[in-house]
Amino acid sequence: MAAIVLEGLAKSFGTTPVVRGLSLEVREGEFVSLLGPSGCGKTTTLRMLAGLEHPDAGVIRIGGETVAGPGVRVPPEKRGLGMVFQSYAVWPHRSVEANVAYPLALRRLPRQEIAERVREALRWVRLESYAARMPHELSGGQLQRVALARALVSSPRVLLLDEPLSNLDAALREELRAEIATLRARLGTTMVFVTHDQGEALALSDRIAVMNRGVIEQVDTPERLYREPLTPFVAAFVGGANVFAGEARDGAFHCSGRDIVFPLPEELRGSTGPGSLMFRPEDVEIGAEGTPLPLSARLFLGHAAEYRFPVGDSLLRVVGPPLEVRAGQVLQVRLRKAKLFFDSPPEAAPQSR
Repeated sequence: MAAIVLEGLAKSFGTTPVVRGLSLEVREGEFVSLLGPSGCGKTTTLRMLAGLEHPDAGVIRIGGETVAGPGVRVPPEKRGLGMVFQSYAVWPHRSVEANVAYPLALRRLPRQEIAERVREALRWVRLESYAARMPHELSGGQLQRVALARALVSSPRVLLLDEPLSNLDAALREELRAEIATLRARLGTTMVFVTHDQGEALALSDRIAVMNRGVIEQVDTPERLYREPLTPFVAAFVGGANVFAGEARDGAFHCSGRDIVFPLPEELRGSTGPGSLMFRPEDVEIGAEGTPLPLSARLFLGHAAEYRFPVGDSLLRVVGPPLEVRAGQVLQVRLRKAKLFFDSPPEAAPQSR
C-alpha cells in the first residue's frame, strides 16, 4: 500500500507557477528524496504534504486518507506526520527533555507514558545523558538530533525532512546522515527528504525524485538515476556528468559553436542527429589518442585526480589515475562510454547486406 499519494499537484505564488502537475507515490516504509536545485519546487511540495501550504489543484492522500484536495484541507496536526526543519526549530527556553516531550504534552498523555517515550526517543538519537541540558549547551548536530527525536516521539505515519543537514559543517553532516540511515533501518518509518545535495540523496534514498522547474523529470533508484538518466538535466544534476549540445554524425559528436569533435564509442557510431552528448567524468580516458584539449586544472583527490578542460564556456571533467601533467598542456581525451539524448528520434543506422 502507498503511504503517500500525490496526484496532479499544482501551486503558484502570484503569477509564478512553482509546482506543475506533480504526481508521486511513496510506498510504506520507503525513503524517498525530492532532489533539485533552488527554486525547483521541492520544498513547496513538502510544505503541501505537511499541510503548511494548500495546493491550487490536485489531491494528497496519506495512508489512504485524503488530506488535501477540492473541498478538503486537513490541518497539519491531524495528518499524523513528524517534521524536521532546516533551522532546528528547538525552543531555547526548554530543556532537551521538554523539547522532545512537547508533542506528547499537547496530546495530554499520562506523565509516565510521556517520560518513557521521551527516554526511548532520546536513546534512538544517542542523547539520553543530555536530557537536562538547555539548547545553548548543545552543538548544531546535537540540536538537530533533538529535532529528530521530537519528530519521532509521536510515532508518526510519515517523517518529513526539509534539508535538515544544510546548516551543519561537513563532519557533522556525515555524522547526522549516518544517524538518519541508522534510525530509518531501526524504525522502518516512511520518510520524505528534501535536499539539493545529490550526495545525500544518493547515500540515503530508496528512490529519488529529481525535480526541475516544478515537475519531476525522473523517479528512480540511486543506481539507475546515475547510470541511466532519462534527460540531460538529470544526467548533469545527479553525479555531475559532462553534457554538451551538438550533433552526432560520421561516427563522432560535433559540439555546437565550438571546433571540438569527440569520436563516439563503438556502440554509438551509427547514430546521427542533433542533441546532447553525456558522459561521466570516470568514463573518459586520458591517453595517446582522442580529442586534443588544453588542461586548465589538475586537482589531487587522494585515490584519484580530477582534470578540467575548457570546452567553450563549459568545463569538461575527467576523473582518473594521478598523472604528472601541468596546466596548459594539451592532452588527448577518449570517451569509453557515453549516452546521446536526441532532440528528435535518431535516424536508423544503415544495415549492411
